[in-house]
Amino acid sequence: MVDATTTHPHLEPGAAALSPSPARVRGTIAAAVAQPEDLRQLRAFHKVMADVNRLRIVRRLAEGEATVAELIAHVGLSQPLVSWHLGRLRAAGVVETRRHGRETICRLREEAFEEFAARERAILGFAS
Repeated sequence: MVDATTTHPHLEPGAAALSPSPARVRGTIAAAVAQPEDLRQLRAFHKVMADVNRLRIVRRLAEGEATVAELIAHVGLSQPLVSWHLGRLRAAGVVETRRHGRETICRLREEAFEEFAARERAILGFAS
């Protein structure tokens, strides 16, 4: 029998070495399997929309355009954090921004949701 301290010198004498949980092993194997790019893109959109603060920004922009300052006041987050969330929403194609002097005006691309829903149905095999 091998002493755990021989294979794991950072453990105290007599302490048992821990092995990864079955869930961690499955997750590692799943990450190593090649994932289709179209499914990865669907996942990326859902991941962007899964954040409550981003949903609050989207809900505010559904009412109409807003400056970053107005969004900061609406969601109660710091300017860097609101800008970071807007960057994620822009990357997903949900929000467009434009400069007006020193201000950044944000607009919701409502058509992005229809485009995504149609693409998702087609990728998943539910095309109508």
